[in-house]
Amino acid sequence: MKNKETTQLYGEILEAVEQIESCKEFTSILPEVRTNLVYALSDAKTPHDVVGIDGRITVLNNMPYAAGKPRFGTSSHMARLILELMKVDSSIRAGINFVSTPELEQWLKKYCEQKGWKYSTIDRSKEPKKVIEKEGSSMPWKIKEAIKVAHGEVPKIFNEFGAVGKEDLFVLVGKNPVEVTTEACEIARAYTQSQKPAPKVGKIDLMTFTSFLLQRLGKKDSTVIVPPPPP
Repeated sequence: MKNKETTQLYGEILEAVEQIESCKEFTSILPEVRTNLVYALSDAKTPHDVVGIDGRITVLNNMPYAAGKPRFGTSSHMARLILELMKVDSSIRAGINFVSTPELEQWLKKYCEQKGWKYSTIDRSKEPKKVIEKEGSSMPWKIKEAIKVAHGEVPKIFNEFGAVGKEDLFVLVGKNPVEVTTEACEIARAYTQSQKPAPKVGKIDLMTFTSFLLQRLGKKDSTVIVPPPPP
């Protein structure tokens, strides 16, 4: 049974990796530390029961690219995060992280509202000293904090920020890797599109008319005695 589940797990995460690698827009939300995608066995207890991408997902030829193969035990932070979430909701077995910026944060809050997703935050600067000092206490604290901010529910997306010397990151979680990569790619595409200048509508301005259109219009006609005056 375990071998069958392992085979299925590898198949699903490989499908998810292919999806990410074909999404050019995902490069716009790749963090400096690069992205990891994880998927846990249904009875996972340790990071060795969680598959991650060896070397993470980076950029090659302006496209997302998995630096290595999926492998059990290759992730630490994301694996422990999923394991902690599974204690609250065993159906949440996959997750992906991406960059957090003030602009993306503002946009993503509205996006989550439209989708009906629970959005949460983890401010690491508020982490109690006793939690920091005790080995293995940070992750349980972070997950409790994320759920507390989301009013007792496991959030779909949460923003982890405020840690000294660590990059701010978003984490998106779900039931399987294909689900989370589909949603992450949709976010990347929608956010990239939102950053493009809006097309101009209405009447053309005088400068564009005189410098571009007027130079390409009109035809000399010898029968016209009095042409229109120049603008």
